[in-house]
Amino acid sequence: MNRKGKQKWMLICVAAIAVLTLLWGVWSFMDSLMPSADPQTPRQPEPPAPAANPYTPEDFHFADGRMTLTAGKAVTGIDVSGHQGEIDWQAVKAAGVEFAMIRLGYRGYSSGEICEDKFWRANLDGAQAAGISTGAYFYSQAISPEEAGEEAEFVLGLLKGKTLDMPLVFDWEYVSETARTANVDRNTLTAATKMFCETVRAAGFRPMIYFNRSQARDMLRLEQLTDYQFWLAMYDAPMDFPFRVNMWQYTSSGSVPGIGGNVDINLWFLYE
Repeated sequence: MNRKGKQKWMLICVAAIAVLTLLWGVWSFMDSLMPSADPQTPRQPEPPAPAANPYTPEDFHFADGRMTLTAGKAVTGIDVSGHQGEIDWQAVKAAGVEFAMIRLGYRGYSSGEICEDKFWRANLDGAQAAGISTGAYFYSQAISPEEAGEEAEFVLGLLKGKTLDMPLVFDWEYVSETARTANVDRNTLTAATKMFCETVRAAGFRPMIYFNRSQARDMLRLEQLTDYQFWLAMYDAPMDFPFRVNMWQYTSSGSVPGIGGNVDINLWFLYE
């Protein structure tokens, strides 16, 4: 290689080194702007899973239109709304019903409007006068934690001056692909559930969550909701839900004297 060629090669090498040095400097500067992980900071532990269901399908038996638990203690109750119309609560009590969950109101799945159940006062007063333990629920179609908080404030306004023996329930249900709630995701629904439950708890009521099996699996993070009691809707299937629940709605087509037509029937588990 002649002298002129050597000089050209040296210039290329010097330029390449300069470019690499510049790139290294830029990378080091950008890296300094990024937050560094502290190896001494422990990872936040994952929330524990809900407690396991202590019962097996063999622990339940259906006879004379009622489900019974043979491996523990449970009492029978119903949940009602304006769909049942006027109810003879004395006849309901005489039929062995020990508690009733009363719908206070609902949010429209299309309009989003909050409405009062027109029979809630008669049902709550009638059940309590008959000596039946009472709880209540709101049928939610909230699409955000803010809407769930609005629903909680609504029911608290209705219950002002009233008492409940049983929980106050957040009953969010999936309707269809055309409902306003169709695109609510898992994190949003979990946050909305917390908002409702914490709001009613702060007012002195015991919060509870209503869900079915698919909703528990796909739409809620139950491990984040273990501070609240669980109410499971599960029909025509053995009771093999993996987690412990406080109440099981085992049919929507029950029959109880004093109520015209079908009614939901539940078991409330009396854990030791």
